[in-house]
Amino acid sequence: MSGVGLMEELGGLPVWDFPAPGDRKELPAADAVAWRLSVDPYGDDDESFQECWERFARTVDLSAVRALLVGVWGECYENDSSAVVGLITGAKDRLTSLRAFFLGDQDQEQNEISWIEHDDVTPLLHAFPGLEVLGIRGGTGLRFPALRHDALHTLLVETGGLPGAVVRGIGESDLPALENLELWLGDPNYGGDTEVGDLSAILGGERLPRLRHLGIQNSPIQDEVAAAVVAAPVVARLSSLSLSMGVLTDTGGEALLKGRAALSHLRRLDLHFHFLSDAMTAALPEAFPGVRVDVSEQTKPDEYRGETYRYVAVAE
Repeated sequence: MSGVGLMEELGGLPVWDFPAPGDRKELPAADAVAWRLSVDPYGDDDESFQECWERFARTVDLSAVRALLVGVWGECYENDSSAVVGLITGAKDRLTSLRAFFLGDQDQEQNEISWIEHDDVTPLLHAFPGLEVLGIRGGTGLRFPALRHDALHTLLVETGGLPGAVVRGIGESDLPALENLELWLGDPNYGGDTEVGDLSAILGGERLPRLRHLGIQNSPIQDEVAAAVVAAPVVARLSSLSLSMGVLTDTGGEALLKGRAALSHLRRLDLHFHFLSDAMTAALPEAFPGVRVDVSEQTKPDEYRGETYRYVAVAE
């Protein structure tokens, strides 16, 4: 899970780890931090996530909690996130101030991103109509059927393999307040079967009237994505675009140059981690004066037995 670390802030609040059983450290005010709950399925305290949650609910005033993260909830191959979603949504009448939630805040030492098992995560949005930020890490088993949510302004889906059905579900959702959308499409070997056509509703932007930042990242089809984005209606309302972390080559770079008129209003164009040539790496920032173009992390393909291999930043 290269480059994916634990969250340090959520919803404008610093992340604070809810202590393990027996740890008597003084707790901050319930509304002062983003609380991270996580268990070690192989640890000595032998606490299940449900027990951790119940202890948290007894200890912290849930009505004042503004931001919440869930890290490890059990042995990854035996427990998807559905039970966690059930516990959180079951407390909706007590979590009355919850505005930001992140599910699967795990780093590589805890689990590879492709090992994080999910199910349908939309019950969270149905249960919390005031939720403003939702982050999901991991794409295995993930489902996101279309819905309407009037308050969500940030949606992050970080995966090493994102099912096309999830992308279509997000695109078919009515999200009138959404300003920031970031999707890591991932590798086909880890469930990332998204094709450019799956992005059509998002790129059309009809259901995303307030979108200002769009990230379509970590994709092996980044060249095709780049060509589609420059012709997309949604781009006119963006101030920031990220096509980073994927297999962006000079083919995609040429598409960006040809479509520069559609992108020249951007404040930021993030292309970091790419396979552009030296010449293209130099040409793109020059082509967009006034735009902060990030072409850092130029990556060279691997060569093996006469074959060339390029890869996304985050897969397994």
